[in-house]
Amino acid sequence: SFPETHGITFRIQISVKELLDTDVLLKLLFHLPVNYPSTLPDISVNSDQLTRAQCMDVKDKLLEQAKKHLSEPMVHDLILWIQQHLKYVIKQSATVCDEKTTLSKGTSTEDGIWMVLLHLDHMRAKAKYVKTVEKWALDLMLTGRLMFMGKIILILLQGDRSNIKEYLILQKTSKVDVDSSGKKCKEKMISVLCETKVQSQHKRFQTFEVKEFSTLDELQKEFETAGLKTLFSEFVPPLLK
Repeated sequence: SFPETHGITFRIQISVKELLDTDVLLKLLFHLPVNYPSTLPDISVNSDQLTRAQCMDVKDKLLEQAKKHLSEPMVHDLILWIQQHLKYVIKQSATVCDEKTTLSKGTSTEDGIWMVLLHLDHMRAKAKYVKTVEKWALDLMLTGRLMFMGKIILILLQGDRSNIKEYLILQKTSKVDVDSSGKKCKEKMISVLCETKVQSQHKRFQTFEVKEFSTLDELQKEFETAGLKTLFSEFVPPLLK
């Protein structure tokens, strides 16, 4: 997401223990601008064990720390710092949702509802493709939307995390479309824009529906109604570029 031409980008994965006895795998991406360290690095944080909000908290705290080290190389210090302080950063933001711990507490599967937003490049055999997606969603008890707006095709799914994973496997391994010569082909141009746990402010979709929108505003309203305003503003506008 950063322009690769300027400065250096590198990825680091670190595993941090001591959090409800589970390991948290942090995937950190540092982008060092040309005039680093007199300019702060861009940092992006991902982790399957943390919610999106927690990842944002970690990022904010890292940037706060980075300011203290301005004009001296800091990446190494930042990594050491987050390894020691992750548990405090997260304690403040919310409890960690790790499948092992939620299941062992005997909480309902409602806690395990995930959401994924997918972007498809095109659909040549649209009618057949749509039917297939509807069937998979039904079979895997996933709800959500298949949305068309101009050239943009988005699939938003909610459901059990393992079913969402299963869906992604089907989507990538089945011959769902036809190529330019009309031969059946697998979906190669699909990207997962976002995968996250369904939060309390998100509305649960009751059904899986196919919807066509003629304007970006209509599409945005669909997301907003579902409490997904941030998801929309973060991932959809870049697709229009």
